[in-house]
Amino acid sequence: MSKGLRKGLTSYGDAGFSLFLRKAFIKAAGYSDDALDRPIVAITDTESDYNPCHGNAPQLLEAISRGVMLAGGLPMRFPTISIGESFANPTSMYLRNLMAMDTEEMLRAQPMDAAVILGGCDKTLPAALMGAVSANVPVVTVPVGPMVVGHHRGEVLGACTDCRRLWGLHRAGKMDEAEVEVVSGRLAPSVGTCMVMGTASTMAILIEAMGLSLPNSACIPAPHAERLRCGEASGKVAVALAAGGPRPRDLVTPASVRNAMVLLQATGGSTNGLVHLTAIAGRAGITLDLAEFDRIGRQVPVLVDLKPSGEHYMEHLHHAGGVPRLLRELAPHLDMTAPTVTGGTLQDYADAAEEVPGQTVIRVIKPVGGMAVLRGNLCPGGAVIKHSAASPALMRHEGRAVVFTSVRDMTERVDDPALDVTADDILVLQNAGPKGAPGMPEAGYLPIPKKLGAAGVKDMVRISDARMSGTAFGTIVLHVTPESAVGGPLGLVRTGDRIRLDVEARELTLLVEEAELERRRAAFAGAPPLPKRGYARLFQQEVLQADEGCDFAFLKGTDD
Repeated sequence: MSKGLRKGLTSYGDAGFSLFLRKAFIKAAGYSDDALDRPIVAITDTESDYNPCHGNAPQLLEAISRGVMLAGGLPMRFPTISIGESFANPTSMYLRNLMAMDTEEMLRAQPMDAAVILGGCDKTLPAALMGAVSANVPVVTVPVGPMVVGHHRGEVLGACTDCRRLWGLHRAGKMDEAEVEVVSGRLAPSVGTCMVMGTASTMAILIEAMGLSLPNSACIPAPHAERLRCGEASGKVAVALAAGGPRPRDLVTPASVRNAMVLLQATGGSTNGLVHLTAIAGRAGITLDLAEFDRIGRQVPVLVDLKPSGEHYMEHLHHAGGVPRLLRELAPHLDMTAPTVTGGTLQDYADAAEEVPGQTVIRVIKPVGGMAVLRGNLCPGGAVIKHSAASPALMRHEGRAVVFTSVRDMTERVDDPALDVTADDILVLQNAGPKGAPGMPEAGYLPIPKKLGAAGVKDMVRISDARMSGTAFGTIVLHVTPESAVGGPLGLVRTGDRIRLDVEARELTLLVEEAELERRRAAFAGAPPLPKRGYARLFQQEVLQADEGCDFAFLKGTDD
């Protein structure tokens, strides 16, 4: 098999000429023959002025390149799409599959013996790994790392759990415009991803637990020197992979996917993590079993005292021992023989765990895992609730539905003083799924109607086919499948209907006679029309439901 610069020659009909031309043009950049004869390690550059989470990318790229050169390789950076959560319209999830396609095709198209995946902000790591699993080029992943904590009025703050909490106070009239403006400069005090157990932190932890990154790589704060040393060490590992090491499909296996499910439950991780893990597994031809995920949740406790399920932040988890310590605690539930990019096993990661006397971050804070999978006539394909961040009093609740037919309808009416709603009602959002929105936005965190917030209501049962941020909290049922826009039962709900939620029984039931549901079904107008062109048309045509990871149908599985 061809290596280095000779790999994947451009097709000119003459291989010798192709190599000659490639060398001639790359030498224009000042490379010597010595450099060009070394193993090539490609590095995905996801720096973007629109992505402050990746603000340390330039320094990390230098550190990774240094590690590659110290190990005798030639680093070659190349740009990919970079998705910044709060800057992506209509939603970052809409662009995840596009970034995955970009990464996959560039990994295939350019000569490299291994690659380093650099990412962090919510959708970049899963997108890049989806592409890497499909291309099956040896890769090691380097997360950009979480921010450090902020402070306001003597209180420790974390983006974005406290963003939502403090904005809720503002909506309720308990924090004025001037203070909100001050807070906006303190919630995110450094570059890096959200420092709570949001989607970025969740994905970094799952990736480490699957052996796709180095031990301790998930939790090191973005501004710390240790983060740069992690980058350098990862560059060295990439050179070893170039000489012959495990490829992504050697690491993304049924055993490692199950290990990731255990960590997802035990960390009180983001519900988005389940969608992304499903998509990554799907690229390797593995079907994630939602029933097994729920079983794991009944067996494994939440072991991490981090917001939104607990009180601490990612830097505290790092100083408590990080993922290696979690692996040691969870070993009875894990396959510790699973391989890793270092050439060893997951047991090696656990063996390297630091003992931290007196730490209180890694401990049992909930007797069962963070998420539950619900079934019932309202969600025949399943729905998810992060009950570790929900109100115990609402875990079994029956209430009257107050329905919003779209995100726009919700934003226009939820704060209307005339809205007929009480704290015991259940807010229902329709047409916010993969096809309906499109892109399945993080609109599932429906705001508490302003008049209820002003009266002191902090939580209500909310149900949708949307997602919510991993940083969010509340009694929120998400990922209702099938979604409203394709004829799912959620689209049949009308204001005034009764809905029963029973998390312990794992049930979500619409209390309406089947004959009435059939009548409503017959009036369904059909799926939204396809956009005329471009990525919007491709997305609407190919995107799958949440239980299949919202990937594109034609990208699942492998070519070989």
